[in-house]
Amino acid sequence: MLDLTYETPKPKVIAGAKHDWELVIGMEVHAQVSSQAKLFSGASTQFGAEPNSNVAFVDAAMPGMLPVINEYCIEQAVRTGLGLKAQINLKSAFDRKNYFYPDLPQGYQISQLYEPLVGEGEVLVELGDGTARLVRIERIHVEQDAGKSIHDMDPNMSFVDLNRTGVALMEIVSRPDIRGPEEAAAYVVKLRQILQYLGTCDGNMQNGNLRADVNVSVCRPGQYEKYQETQDFSHLGTRCEIKNMNSMRFIQQAIDYEAKRQIAILEAGGSVDQETRLYDPDKGETRSMRSKEEAHDYRYFPDPDLLPLEIEQAWVDDIEANLPELPDDKKARFIKDYGLSDYDASVLTAETVSADFFEKVAEGRDGKMAANWVINELFGRLKKEDHSLADSPVSPEQLGGIIALIQKGEISGKIAKDLFEIVYTEGGDPAKIVEERGMKQVTDTGAIETAVDEVIAANPAQVEKAKANPKLAGWFVGQVMKATGGKANPKAVNEIVSAKLGL
Repeated sequence: MLDLTYETPKPKVIAGAKHDWELVIGMEVHAQVSSQAKLFSGASTQFGAEPNSNVAFVDAAMPGMLPVINEYCIEQAVRTGLGLKAQINLKSAFDRKNYFYPDLPQGYQISQLYEPLVGEGEVLVELGDGTARLVRIERIHVEQDAGKSIHDMDPNMSFVDLNRTGVALMEIVSRPDIRGPEEAAAYVVKLRQILQYLGTCDGNMQNGNLRADVNVSVCRPGQYEKYQETQDFSHLGTRCEIKNMNSMRFIQQAIDYEAKRQIAILEAGGSVDQETRLYDPDKGETRSMRSKEEAHDYRYFPDPDLLPLEIEQAWVDDIEANLPELPDDKKARFIKDYGLSDYDASVLTAETVSADFFEKVAEGRDGKMAANWVINELFGRLKKEDHSLADSPVSPEQLGGIIALIQKGEISGKIAKDLFEIVYTEGGDPAKIVEERGMKQVTDTGAIETAVDEVIAANPAQVEKAKANPKLAGWFVGQVMKATGGKANPKAVNEIVSAKLGL
């Protein structure tokens, strides 16, 4: 946990025609477990394979085929729970969730309703304005994914691809603690970041490896506080679930639309029906998908093919002992050890690759200077050219070399930017480039003094103005830097100019 103090943000208030309303949001995030094989079979989880090529007999529900638990998938879910400071249940069980869908060959999904693998945890969601929301995790259960129905390949038929069938998912269920669309998106971003640090889900939303179901309701001001006191959901409004959201922007848009839709119904004297809805990004609206099912509608019962899952505390302890440094801890360390600002530390720890890159650049060097060069010069250039850090033509060693030359006083900040451009476009060892191209900073005070004398002698009128207004001495500094091709040590130039002008 961060050592910094945060205020809890105020809930988003939406003005209706008659009253003010507040948002209440809970989320169910489905994260695909990073593993080579599926939850109950040895079939590959490779994305983009030929349709129906990653399908074992058990995935296709062939008669007599029995599921076998993939231990690594369970380990990944335990690792996730530990990363979210959650309770790990040493005994859990799998249940059958019965429903018919063309891409679900078994006619049921193996999930965990009654005894999930992971219990209560928490996620601290920073909102960038000095506030943060602590979102409680209710549970994480492990389940198998369904396949994919494809409707746009033929005007008369639909096709089914079973490659995803049986892929391990972690469903991370939050409490209704989120109070605005921006918070909801920030929560998914933070959760995705933690999963990527843990290596338990790659977080690729475009491929469907991370997707969110968003439960939205509205209530009058003061009602949420009553719910918090009593944990009685009757104080809150009827929620509607928006399914399969895979974009932070769409999550926010869908919540905004859905909240206004519910408010309009309530202020017109109607009641909100609990239902599952889909968001249409082209129209910017949600539409009804089906009435919201309850647990009994799925006829859950313990899966007869799988014994209860029992794990040992020693196994859990071993997983915990080998957890990587997580985002909040890394951010706190960057602030403490490198003297970084909250913002810079947040940018650098957003992804493990950027954090690792920065630490290599900063090793044995000035942390603030390293952060400035990584964020402003390198990241800025990469963003401008629409490249990722993986495509960077500048290595941590090269960027660190440039910073080392600045710290040694061998090059100035201006020369460093020219050097960065050369390294970025041509490559090479910064120290050799400086040596071979004569880019070293002039530190010889005699040479600098000569240049100052020449500029002063050539500009007597400007000398009188500078003596009357010392701020104009900067003009002489600029002229000397220009005369030396930017190679003169700026600090030495300032000192000599001031001395020569008697300032």
